[in-house]
Amino acid sequence: MIFTDYFIRILFSIPVLFVSLTVHELAHGYMSYLLGDPTAKLAGRFTINPIKHLDPIGAILLLFVGFGWAKPVPIDPSFYKNKKAGLVMTSLAGPFSNILLAAIFTAFFALSVSFFGWQSFESAVLNDFSSLGSIVVRLFIFFVMINVTLAVFNLLPIPPLDGSKVLFSALPDRIYYNYILPYERYGMFILLALSVTGILIAIIGPLQSAVLRLLFNVTLRVTI
Repeated sequence: MIFTDYFIRILFSIPVLFVSLTVHELAHGYMSYLLGDPTAKLAGRFTINPIKHLDPIGAILLLFVGFGWAKPVPIDPSFYKNKKAGLVMTSLAGPFSNILLAAIFTAFFALSVSFFGWQSFESAVLNDFSSLGSIVVRLFIFFVMINVTLAVFNLLPIPPLDGSKVLFSALPDRIYYNYILPYERYGMFILLALSVTGILIAIIGPLQSAVLRLLFNVTLRVTI
């Protein structure tokens, strides 16, 4: 029974990952395009085909570990009128798209709970996969959880994540080029070390919970 439930969770997570990672990267590319940069479009990344956006390692980690990433969309900040501001807007577009998706599916979750007649949100969450209603609700929950995780993880100020680009854009050029740029290539090793030691989960967990509480408090008040 435990194995079956775990298998169903993985099965449900796959389409959610495809949609969420695709929207994330598409948001980066489209924002860059709006700011005058045609690089993503010319590279064929203006597409809803998830294969074009998925990074195999990042997707597997997100599926089994709880955090991960997609294949970065190529951009060229030299097209921006204001390079630093453009880079911040482009970097934030991905996590913002995931927060937006999470908010939408939080609303779907609230509406489905009412539609299927559960007495409380807890009863819907704890329900198994034995009925169509519970399957639909669980799918909405997966969308919310995975998108919040993607947003929070990518906002961490560690290269090559989106949060690092936002932070580095706020730094003076002298500090960035002298003290940050030479060490950017070690960002993935830092993430790996934080993951292995459990520090990454300790950081992401409270942030994820705070975002989820905010989403549910705001969205549920609007939809119910």
